[in-house]
Amino acid sequence: MTEEAEMCLEMTEESMKASINHLEDELHKIRAGKANPSMLDSIAIENYGSRMPLSQVANISTPDPRTLVIQPWDKANLVLIEKEIINSNLGLNPQNDGTIIRLNIPVLTEERRFDLIKQSKAETEDAKVGIRNARKDGNKEADQLEKDGLSEDLSKRLIDNIQDLTNKYSDIADKVFSAKEKDISSI
Repeated sequence: MTEEAEMCLEMTEESMKASINHLEDELHKIRAGKANPSMLDSIAIENYGSRMPLSQVANISTPDPRTLVIQPWDKANLVLIEKEIINSNLGLNPQNDGTIIRLNIPVLTEERRFDLIKQSKAETEDAKVGIRNARKDGNKEADQLEKDGLSEDLSKRLIDNIQDLTNKYSDIADKVFSAKEKDISSI
């Protein structure tokens, strides 16, 4: 294969990898009934004139599988952190004891599990759309390379390789979803 065709294939694969990485990040944010500090990644507080992620203003730990403990480095931020958690749509009820904030993660109901699986499936479908878009862009590039002088056989082989990548990364997306579904379904 020519250097241009190899580059087209690499760019397509990088784009597909990015879709999988995004899927994993999004699924990581969906809580499955277990305490995980990354559940709070979306929370930021106004601190010293700028919005800062919670992880930059406090220590977040998990003393047990159902509890998150937030210990701010500056106790003046306790109320701000508590307010942001309440205003977030995480469904968590912070308990402020004056030095730390404790978050008890409730056990998931069957209905909530179903909703989380549905949300995970939607994220997986979004990733697959990204993979298919990468395939479409790669195929367009292959067609353009053929117009620019790439042989028809090499163009066909490039398109076949792009389809193989599409199948590979779609399967990876399905496996990532299956793992998350199993995690949500387990008690």
